[in-house]
Amino acid sequence: VATDDVVSRAEAAAALTLSLGLTACGQSDAEPETAGAVEPTHQTLAASLKDGDGLDALEGVVQASGLQTVLEGVGPYTVLAPTDAAFQALPAGELARIMAQPARAELQKLLIYHMINAKVPSSEFKGSQRQAPTMAGLPVELDGGEKLMVNDAAIVQADVIVSNGVIHVIDKVLSPANAPAPAAN
Repeated sequence: VATDDVVSRAEAAAALTLSLGLTACGQSDAEPETAGAVEPTHQTLAASLKDGDGLDALEGVVQASGLQTVLEGVGPYTVLAPTDAAFQALPAGELARIMAQPARAELQKLLIYHMINAKVPSSEFKGSQRQAPTMAGLPVELDGGEKLMVNDAAIVQADVIVSNGVIHVIDKVLSPANAPAPAAN
């Protein structure tokens, strides 16, 4: 998937009205931080990932994939941001295998499965369950129950509001291969 294809896919998806959510990091029974808990910033998604504590692996993967320009774009986007610990929990050698591929298609698909082409604060799915289409064209399941979840990943920090969207930090790397079946219309 070329960066131009991702950008045009993102622009096309922006026309859709989405009510969706995101994930977080760490493993805690504590309630994730929610809207209002994190001061909004004038930084873009890309800059916030670069400066974010515990998000170094994600920032490196974004750079290697060539998708940084998408995260610097106008948006709005939602990024489901796996923590460094989430990347470390991948099977041994998996991330190195994906990053070593000369064509970045698999790496880009992995990353755009963590991106929604709309700003989806947790308030839009808290107390409900719904699917949200990702920029990879596959859905994620947003669960706003007692513990905020995306697929099988816990949201450890919700609603990091940035100039072009929102970040939900999650405790697992989501796999497009394990995407839920799309909901019936």
